Parts: sequence; C-alpha cells; structure tokens
Amino acid sequence: MSQKFTFHVVSLPHTQTTAEFTHCAYTQKVRKFCNMMTDLGHEVILYASEDNEARVSELVTAITKEKQREIYGVRERPTDFFNITWDPHHAGWVEMNANTIRAMAERIKPRDFICVIGGLCQQVIANAFPDNMTVEYGIGYDGVFAQYRVFESYSHMHLVHGLQHDQYHGNFYETVIPNYYDTEEFPFAETKEDYYLFIGRLNVDKGYSIAQEVCQKLGKRLIVAGQGNFTGYGEYVGVVGPKKRGELMSKAKAVFVPSTYIEPFGGVHAEALLCGTPVITTNFGVFPETVVNGVNGYRCDVFRDFLAATKQVEKFSIAKRKKIRAAAQKRFSTTTVRDQYQAYFERLYDLWGDGWYAK
Repeated sequence: MSQKFTFHVVSLPHTQTTAEFTHCAYTQKVRKFCNMMTDLGHEVILYASEDNEARVSELVTAITKEKQREIYGVRERPTDFFNITWDPHHAGWVEMNANTIRAMAERIKPRDFICVIGGLCQQVIANAFPDNMTVEYGIGYDGVFAQYRVFESYSHMHLVHGLQHDQYHGNFYETVIPNYYDTEEFPFAETKEDYYLFIGRLNVDKGYSIAQEVCQKLGKRLIVAGQGNFTGYGEYVGVVGPKKRGELMSKAKAVFVPSTYIEPFGGVHAEALLCGTPVITTNFGVFPETVVNGVNGYRCDVFRDFLAATKQVEKFSIAKRKKIRAAAQKRFSTTTVRDQYQAYFERLYDLWGDGWYAK
C-alpha cells in the first residue's frame, strides 16, 4: 500500500491557481500537482491567492487579489500576464512569503513535505522550517537552493549542476520527472487543416521568427498565438485559452517549437504531441530526450533542416499521428506522472529511517 503524506504546496504571488492562467506554466504545475497528490489520497494544503480550482484539503490565502492589484497593477483582460520579477526582495514575494510562513507555522507537523516552485524566491520559507524537507518539485529555472530537487529534464539537471560548478558530483535524492497534463484538454482531430502553428511567447528565445521565415519561404500558412508584440509573417490570434489552444494544436499539420536556448522542457511541444501533432524543434535542451526524428517530429540545426522537416511532416498519416498521441499520453499524463512523484516522495520519506539502505 502506498504511503500517505501531507504536502504544504506554495504557489506564485502573481496568479490565481485556475485554468485561466494557462499561459503561466508554473501556475498550472501547481494546480495539477495538487490534483495528483489529492487523487492519490494525500493531504494537500495550498498557499496561494483567492481563486483556486486545484483539488486541495485546504486553501490558505497567502496573497489577496487586492494586494496583487496594489503590487502588480490591474489586468485589462483575463489573459494579461503580470510582469513578475524573480527577485526575492520584490514586494510580491515578500508579501506572500511572510503570510505563508505565518500560516504554515500554525499547520505544519513533523515529517510534512514543503513543496515550492519559485526557486530562490521561496528559500525563506524553507529556512523557517529547517526540520521539514523542502522539495523543489518542478525545476525549469536555474536559481535552485533545495537539497531535494525534481527537474523537468536531464538536460536541465546537468545544466544546473554545471552552473553551480558541481558537474562532477550528483545527488541521489534528486530526480527527473516530466511535466504533466490532463489529457482530455488535448483533443485529436481526424482531419487536419492546412496550416502550421507557433504558440508561445513571442521572443527570440522561443524562436518564433524561425517559424515565420520557414513558412514564408515555403508559402505555408502560419498561425501564431502567444503573448508579445507580433510583427511580420503569419496570422496572429493573440493569447488563447485552453479550449482554443487544444483546437489549434489538434488541427495543425505541425507545431513549431524552435527554441534557441537550452530549453528546460518546452511544454508546448508536449501539448502538441498529446494532440497527435508532430513538432519541429531544435536540438537544444530537452528535445533530444523527447523528439525522435521521423517518429514524432524533427529536430533541426540549420534553415534547410527546418524547410525539409516542414515538408516531411505533411506525409505523417492519421495512423502515425494516433501513435504519437498514444505515446505522449503514456509519458506525460497526470495518471502516469503522479506515480513517479509517489515513488520519489516515498524515497525521501525513507530518509527518516534507513535512507540509502531502506529495503
């Protein structure tokens, strides 16, 4: 029988833990992590703002919406993204951390787990409860501090070790668990439409100009969705919600995810695969771990690779796309990933006993 634990999960100061904030990957990881742990029978106490759709034992308001407006300003549209800063001295972090510590002190018990996803910005919470294990459970950033870490990919784990100058020394109590998704949010379309898709932040790191240049060169229709200032080739549809996101991904011939930096995970490419849609990526970061050329997409190095990949994905049959979807569901679904987290936390809990030597 699986062991049962209590998790004190701390969210982020600039969002609500609702599906509305689908454009904040970390907020969605908080929400779905709570759901997974609750579904496994654990007690989950969430420290967040006022609006919440995560399944939890208790919601503790650690920052009010009024305080968010005071600190970050007013969102003109529900899809607007507050301009968060990853400075632990910023008013948003200071407010939420202080309230979290006070509330957690009234609730935490020995051997409860503290789960954070804000890196160094939330280290003060761990420092306040040194006798409890603090776990950074979804690391796609480099400002890590905890002894117990869950990375999004092996690529990012190794990058962080290198940045910390300890690349020759691993840690047996850290691991890699991929991002996780509710598969029903990602439909499959039997009929594909004649367009390619880029969805993500419109900046150099995400490489959206590569998608534009490729499609313009080949005369292909390109739909672009995401936050930022759009210019150039393609049809811009703005920031889209979960339903429209799934619809666009499922009907596309392929989704461009041409990140130009060491991509920790690139959630868009996993979402596309869950729709059975092949992806066109680079070789940076996670992609060599998840994308197999000719199987579920193509990894590209130079412009001619992107041109060739864009032509090749048009040959993917419906049967092949169904296989892409099935493989992605097996790898990235919450029902798969929650068992990986269960095994990891059981391993950590053994540290209260025989640790390395636990049988």
